[in-house]
Amino acid sequence: MPTYYPELHQRVRRQAELLPGLYGDLDFDSQPYRTTTNPDDVSALRSKASTRAKLLADEDAVELISTATWLGDVVSDSYAALMGQYSVSGLIGMLKTACRKGIDAVDDAPPELAAFIADMEATPDWLDMDLVRKGARDSQVPMALLAPFVVRGAFIATFLNTYAALPMALTGALSGKRSARRVNETTSFFTITTMPGALDRHGPGFEAAAMVRLMHSMVRFNALKRSPKWDIGVYGLPIPQVDQMPAGMINLFVMAMDARRQGRTEFSPSERAQVEFTRYRCVLLGLPEELLPTTPAGVIRVFSARAALLRDDFDDATCGEMVRSTMSAYLRQENTLPERIADAVEKSYSKLFFVRMFSGGRRDVAAKMGVTIGAGDYARVALTAPFVYGRLMVVQRAARTPGLRRITNAYTLRLLKRRLAAYGTAEYTSDIADYTPAGSAA
Repeated sequence: MPTYYPELHQRVRRQAELLPGLYGDLDFDSQPYRTTTNPDDVSALRSKASTRAKLLADEDAVELISTATWLGDVVSDSYAALMGQYSVSGLIGMLKTACRKGIDAVDDAPPELAAFIADMEATPDWLDMDLVRKGARDSQVPMALLAPFVVRGAFIATFLNTYAALPMALTGALSGKRSARRVNETTSFFTITTMPGALDRHGPGFEAAAMVRLMHSMVRFNALKRSPKWDIGVYGLPIPQVDQMPAGMINLFVMAMDARRQGRTEFSPSERAQVEFTRYRCVLLGLPEELLPTTPAGVIRVFSARAALLRDDFDDATCGEMVRSTMSAYLRQENTLPERIADAVEKSYSKLFFVRMFSGGRRDVAAKMGVTIGAGDYARVALTAPFVYGRLMVVQRAARTPGLRRITNAYTLRLLKRRLAAYGTAEYTSDIADYTPAGSAA
């Protein structure tokens, strides 16, 4: 019996009671093949064997990851399960109306939608909302000036493991031109949540979070109920919360690693505000408090523990194809020479970011995963780095200067709005008709 996370343990098991049609057949007392605590098995943790041994000896961490591997999103899943009664567009339309105008504005709103909205409206008392708002403001500058250059590299890191990547592979959403749409949708989501008031009850960020949750739930429902490819014994639950955590908190992991390299055990005040902002954004996406630590060591620990228990596998037909498709995708709305140059520069930065953060700085390891970096990439980064990082530092300093803060904020918001226009309109949908027989079971 779990001893460290009894509330999370009960939350997982209540899923079968609340939504038996989707969760009733799952054995929460077992672990899928994807999860391994055998020290002889190769895991997704790219570190020394001694590091993994310490994590496996940490019963607290092992229990957390094992339990969260079975945690879905029963509130959103219940609404997605109405796909047999409503069209996908109908479900999306009702959700958008409820986000923008309230549940009472939806004619004959199903109780599942009311429960979904109520769950998102219930802000946990362990969150500091004043700090959340400060964190959103402090996140605007890096989101406007740095994130566009590295987001692709961070995005592909979410499907470097067959067991975690298969849900997205099944949807066919990361092949061909759909890759560009998904990358832009992801970037648009993270960008819009930093805008003033975006995460307020009727803000666009609140709605975007609801749409992301619904998309994930549609994928989860279709994978479990409509895809013959999904093997629960191998893959477990599609898109469990433990797999959503890395994408939702990748910015905190980067900050935590920087803090550790600098010998710091605590986040700075501005970083701590960004942590709280990120935690609230993750709560809106359905993540539990247990997966949302507040210290550099805590963030690194939960990321490392997940990797230590996730069995290593990189199926080229699943992961490799998605990496290559995403890296080659053209994300710009126009095909002009300046836009093509900007696209090439962004790809070079994303490659370098990926190599630094996810392949231990080794180009050969990155190349095996589909990310090849050459002299041209280094040249593009070298030529543009003074502008990219120089502008970032200047704007960050100006934002902290009382006499320049207002004009700097106005400049940042204008840039964020231009970014959002360039990303296009996010759809956040999943349709079983698009599903492909990707991936290979172990």
